[in-house]
Amino acid sequence: MKEEAKCLAVIRVRGVSDVFKEVKATLQMLHLTRNCHATLISNQPSYLGMLYKAHHYVTWGEISKEAIVLLLKARGKLIGNKEINDKYAQEIGYKSLDDLALAIYKLEVEYARLPNIKPMFRLHPPKKGFKRKLKRSFSNGGVTGYRGKTINELVKKMA
Repeated sequence: MKEEAKCLAVIRVRGVSDVFKEVKATLQMLHLTRNCHATLISNQPSYLGMLYKAHHYVTWGEISKEAIVLLLKARGKLIGNKEINDKYAQEIGYKSLDDLALAIYKLEVEYARLPNIKPMFRLHPPKKGFKRKLKRSFSNGGVTGYRGKTINELVKKMA
């Protein structure tokens, strides 16, 4: 049985020093060059392999439509450091920013391939900090790795 395609949010939670070359190249392909950068991808096997390779530096999970809208409105940027708004959504063929977010959520359009858009979100560190250890996986009481739907809480704390 084929797994259903889902939109994933990936957030880099560890810094830039002492990163292996392969992992650094993988993070650059995901557009996660600095700590607290985030991006939206699909759960294709090629992306999942990249996440597995960089799992000590990132956290990811299935993002909700509401969290995508929050990211686009609060942290989405166009080239030239301009904010994403309804006018931009109308220019590329959507009625509003909510319709664009729905298209991203349903994987009708890939976020990084939208015209004139920065492929990542520059987030703040989470309000009140990470409550867990950065060097452990989420399943072992840490921050990194797969976290499922709880990624939405982290996105809200960082947006």
